[in-house]
Amino acid sequence: MTYEGWILLTACLVGISCGMVGCFLIVRRMTMLADAISHSILLGIVLAFLIANSLNGIYMLIGATVIGFVTTFAIQSLHNAGVQEDASIGIVFTTFFAIGVILISLFARDVHLDVEHALMGEIAFIPWNTQNILGFEIPKATAMLLCITIFALLIILLFYKELKLTSFDAALALTLGLPVTLIHYLLMGLVSITAVGSFDAVGAILVVSMLVVPGSCAYLLTDRLSMMLLYSCLFGISSAIIGYYGALLFDVSIAGSMSTASGILFLLTWIFSPRYSLLRRFLITAS
Repeated sequence: MTYEGWILLTACLVGISCGMVGCFLIVRRMTMLADAISHSILLGIVLAFLIANSLNGIYMLIGATVIGFVTTFAIQSLHNAGVQEDASIGIVFTTFFAIGVILISLFARDVHLDVEHALMGEIAFIPWNTQNILGFEIPKATAMLLCITIFALLIILLFYKELKLTSFDAALALTLGLPVTLIHYLLMGLVSITAVGSFDAVGAILVVSMLVVPGSCAYLLTDRLSMMLLYSCLFGISSAIIGYYGALLFDVSIAGSMSTASGILFLLTWIFSPRYSLLRRFLITAS
């Protein structure tokens, strides 16, 4: 595969994996949690590097996943203690992210763990960092994202009914005997794994964008969760492809261009969607 092909494939995998997981955050009205986890996992990545003294992807994945769980637990604990949910999210993720930045400046100045890399990533470098798999040279980030995408799809397929019921009616799920809390933390773990799989390649900004915007576009087009998942993947892929060629055209950040493309797609969807569009509301009001 060509250099350009690997970049596009990696970006599309980010769009698919984040898009699927993001749908459940949207229907649960927990989109800001995506922002919290995608920023706080920086602390997990730094701690993993300091403990293992290695930038190996598996250590990064473990460290970030653990901090993702800790972030979710801390937010939920503060909320149960009486702190408003949005305030809990703001307190936890800013604190964890700040600690991660401080640790980078103190102990990781000589490695590529820097704040700019964490926020924006550098997807253009992905094709150069490869590993041999079954005789093929495949970028490490692409291989990891492919595994995470497959894992996320399997989890969603295996627990689709439970995730759907607990997302739309947690009280009913509880009365039916479903482990609502366990399903909640399963989803948060999936968000953490998906976020960290995308983090090194595309940075926190695009991770948040892909977790929220494709699912939001899909939400405007359908009331069926299954179709929402499909549309979200398509919007994620479209954002990646349009953003990449936009970055080439204007010679700008690839991750930033992909985030911008997703925002433009949301704007167009919001204006022209058949059921919830701004245009439809205007026509109804005018008539």
